[in-house]
Amino acid sequence: MIVTRFAPSPNGPLHLGHAWSAVVAHDLARERGGRFLLRIEDIDGARSRPELADDFRRDLEWLGLEWDEVPAQSTRLDSYEAAARRLMDEGLLYRCTCTRTEIQALEPRMGPEGLVYPGTCKGLHRDLDRPSALRLDVDAAMARAGELFWKDETAGRIAADPRELGDVVLVRKDAPASYHLAATLDDAADGVTLVTRGADLFFASHIHRLLQELLRLPVPTWHHHALLLEEDGKKLAKSRRSGERGLGLTEMREAGKDGRALAENLRMGQMPCGIALSRFPHGET
Repeated sequence: MIVTRFAPSPNGPLHLGHAWSAVVAHDLARERGGRFLLRIEDIDGARSRPELADDFRRDLEWLGLEWDEVPAQSTRLDSYEAAARRLMDEGLLYRCTCTRTEIQALEPRMGPEGLVYPGTCKGLHRDLDRPSALRLDVDAAMARAGELFWKDETAGRIAADPRELGDVVLVRKDAPASYHLAATLDDAADGVTLVTRGADLFFASHIHRLLQELLRLPVPTWHHHALLLEEDGKKLAKSRRSGERGLGLTEMREAGKDGRALAENLRMGQMPCGIALSRFPHGET
């Protein structure tokens, strides 16, 4: 039996891309006699809007999906703190006071998810009166973990290469944990055996596999699905206000559209006008 999940953040309305991701995860669980979980990832500071979680539930019900809900991230802060403390005690985290502007000024190399932090604060004693994040020392972590692999259902067996993303933040300045730390711990706590998510998070799985090794967590299988793209070739995203431009699930639901028919069309690959499925399911852009 597999256990997979849909884990939205209540920092903006769900859009058609979320519907696609939820349907894929839901159907994988149902086809294999498994469980489909809903987890609300609500630790994004002031951007988190609790009322949106209720909209998410109504949207999923409108699509005809059934799920088991697990505790939201805001109930799990102690586990994030304990994991970060453990990694810090083992010398695998360091404080970083750099701002985004300061990092950009250094003209660091580009990685698959944007600028790669050049390690400016590594090995330095930082002013604790200045806001700081905690970054993973990837070189030290890889030396500790050794050679690692992970399996994706569409890409096969993958050699973990977290250095592609550099020393990622595990505890943000403005939140108790980054996506990398929180999602990894939550999936283990929820018994997730199949991590279903979009191909835009393919490279994050290198980091998550490393964290699983460092924290002695179970290792799931991954399923990175293709993304829905708008006419300009860019993925649907909250940052592009895709949930508020005719592609929002709540917007469509409240307009009286048939959610079950929408879900069935997505299953059959029948996308609304102007929306296409990406050709690259393995993290390429």
